[in-house]
Amino acid sequence: MKALFIQHDHVSPTGWVGEALKRHGFELTEVLVVPEAQFDTPNVPFQFPDFEDFDLLVPLGAPWGAWDDNCIGNWLQPELDWVRKAIEADKPVFGICFGGQLMARALGGSVAPGPKGEIGWTNIWSEDKELLSNGPWFQFHYDRWQLPLGAKEIARNPIASQAFTFGRSMGVQFHPELNAEVLKGWLDWGGLRSVGEDGQDAEIMMQQTIAEDEDSKLRTFHLIDSYLSKVAKLI
Repeated sequence: MKALFIQHDHVSPTGWVGEALKRHGFELTEVLVVPEAQFDTPNVPFQFPDFEDFDLLVPLGAPWGAWDDNCIGNWLQPELDWVRKAIEADKPVFGICFGGQLMARALGGSVAPGPKGEIGWTNIWSEDKELLSNGPWFQFHYDRWQLPLGAKEIARNPIASQAFTFGRSMGVQFHPELNAEVLKGWLDWGGLRSVGEDGQDAEIMMQQTIAEDEDSKLRTFHLIDSYLSKVAKLI
């Protein structure tokens, strides 16, 4: 089976999600939307691959808002159309953070800045712990979705909706792919300032993430295993 990862920026490795899919024999393809040189000006041309060539689509996170057409420009509406058409064609999509927000907007919901951001390790409230545990899961977002008709919300916290399913697809607000390597890239490319502005100590956050790595890997493996079997019906 083949999985396509849409990496919206150059600091979005597949992390634990990629490792989880490899355990099931998936061949991973990664495509980069915004090159490093355009990180501060993401309005670039991009042609999305044919989703029919893949068994699973995984749009990852991004430092921009899934509502911000003016900033993203060229590729935001095409990706929304691409995600919608894929889901309508019964192609499984597993959207992470920005990717989950894209799914919500593409299916008729909306995305907007939330009342406050969430950064760091956070527990959520899951209604289906066989599919998704309460965590902790790593968060790094300022926006939140309003779900479309037909979506089933399965997790939330007092700040934002945290996970939903729609047919064979699933969106999560947190970052199950995150490990210490992923976090280092984010901190190096603007995250250090964001963490500081949020009143947190980035060094302690990194040490916490290193300490959490093994447990977070196991949580993500369980999530992906359950998603593939219970929702996507791929295993």
